This record gives sequence, C-alpha cells and structure tokens, in this order.
Amino acid sequence: MSSIAVSSDHAGFALKQHLADVLRDLGHEVLDLGAHSADRVDYPDFGEAVGRAVAGGDADLGVCVCGSGLGIAMAANKVPGVRAAPVHDVTSARLTRQHNDCNVLCLGERLIGAAVAVDAVRAWLDAEFEGGRHEGRVAKLDALGE
Repeated sequence: MSSIAVSSDHAGFALKQHLADVLRDLGHEVLDLGAHSADRVDYPDFGEAVGRAVAGGDADLGVCVCGSGLGIAMAANKVPGVRAAPVHDVTSARLTRQHNDCNVLCLGERLIGAAVAVDAVRAWLDAEFEGGRHEGRVAKLDALGE
C-alpha cells in the first residue's frame, strides 16, 4: 500500500478527516499534515506541505481538500514535481491519473459530497498511468517546473 500525505484548510477539514480514515481503512499509511481543526487557516500552507512531502519522497501520493479544491491545487502545483488536479467526480479523478499521472488529488468540500469524494479517491488510487501518448505530455508538464 501507499504512503499518502493529506492536508486541508479549515473549509476542507471535515472531508479531509473522513478521507484520512477511509485511506487508513484501505490499508494506506496516512501522513496528516494538517489542518488539525476547523479554525481558520490559509490553504497555500497546506497545499505546499503535501506538495513538498510528495516531491520530497516522504509520501507516494497526496490528497488535499479546501472549500473548492482549486486554491489548494494551485498551491501544491507550485512545488516542482507535483501534478495536482482538482476533481469533482469519479471520471475526472480516474482520468487525471490515467492521462496526467496526477500525484496529488484535490477536492472541494463545498462542492462534492463525502460519498462522491470517497468514490473519486478510490477511482484515482485504482487507476494507473497509461503512458504511451501521455508520456511526452507529462514530461512537458514536469519540465515547466524546472
């Protein structure tokens, strides 16, 4: 099983906690990088933390949650080597792994229900990068951060 770093801001705290429990139940090692309460915090700090954990090898993958999933994805993507994607359903979660080799999944607690979020995370974890025609594109993405 994988080591998965998780984080959220205050707006994503409840969903992050739920997803961390689900990931543990699935047998993954969870590295919880905060937030540790629903008190107001800034999402860039937590997107960066997961990005650095994944890029630095402290975690295989990352899951981030904020209100929309958008801001925390922007923060994580500032870290070279991270390919973070905000998703809102099972199909986008699966495709971002198959086509983009996404290593940080981002979700919006205000936009997605817990059941759909769990299904999206499971689909993302079960999917594999297809390589082939996608390899060159992912290499170009990675080169942008250099």
